[in-house]
Amino acid sequence: MSHEPTEVRFHVEGDALAGWWFQPAMPARTPCPCIVMAHGLGGTRDAGLVPYARTFVEAGFAVLLFDYRHFGASEGEPRQLVSVRGQLADWQGAIDFARQQQGIDPQRIALWGSSFSGGHVLVAAARDGGVAAVSAQGPMMDGLAAVLNVVGYAGIGGILRLSTLALRDQVRALMGSAPLYAPIVGRPGETAAMATGDAYDGYRAIAPPDWRNELAARLALQLPLYRPLRHARRLPCPALIQVCGRDSVAPPEAAEKAASRAGGKAELRRYEDLGHFDIYVGEGFERSCADQVDFFQRHLLS
Repeated sequence: MSHEPTEVRFHVEGDALAGWWFQPAMPARTPCPCIVMAHGLGGTRDAGLVPYARTFVEAGFAVLLFDYRHFGASEGEPRQLVSVRGQLADWQGAIDFARQQQGIDPQRIALWGSSFSGGHVLVAAARDGGVAAVSAQGPMMDGLAAVLNVVGYAGIGGILRLSTLALRDQVRALMGSAPLYAPIVGRPGETAAMATGDAYDGYRAIAPPDWRNELAARLALQLPLYRPLRHARRLPCPALIQVCGRDSVAPPEAAEKAASRAGGKAELRRYEDLGHFDIYVGEGFERSCADQVDFFQRHLLS
């Protein structure tokens, strides 16, 4: 079955967010559980996430896959702006929208995130208090650790160049000027949010042809202050935390620390041979997605 989605819209703080709504032909239970999904840093709903959504639909779950404001098909100006506060508000808006849909069990809403959104789902679940399950793959659980990771592979010079762009962009924002953009991914030695050996080719492997490889550079000023692992002890539900052993972007140690802080609510899965982008394609996708389906079945259908 193709499991083609329906285009939906919901509003957050005056802007319309674009989503794809996937409805299973044969729900695993009635009313139906729903999995809410969104991408990582600078990603859009059409960048490698539809195979996950269709797999979950085949397992009997409804799925809402959405674009953040300022990205993809969603509204929001300026374009390509990553706001931690704003994206967390988008998650809450998506959760509320899913709960209101006919035939959906509002007590069985799960969140799925990856990379940057792998941290978002932990925070969103802790804040909402009523989410039933969380899945976070290759998650960015500690912005400070991520910045130190950049220093590790790009050196002090690399982080200074990125910080200078961020400061200039922030000044432009205060003056009401258009953003100063930085690449999301680049090759080693280039100035970009991610410039590890596997970042450019790995992201391009899942991105659609019209994907914009840029974001407002001011994010670099927010990132060290964003530490989702601090919310792990407040998780209201079971969480699957999937760690790539060869992750060059999201430090595995931070994800493991988040799982430890969550205690018995967290299930930690390690994929020692996978890098940050390997988990989206091929065997990496098959393994990670199978574990996610098993997790959701155990915690949304019992």
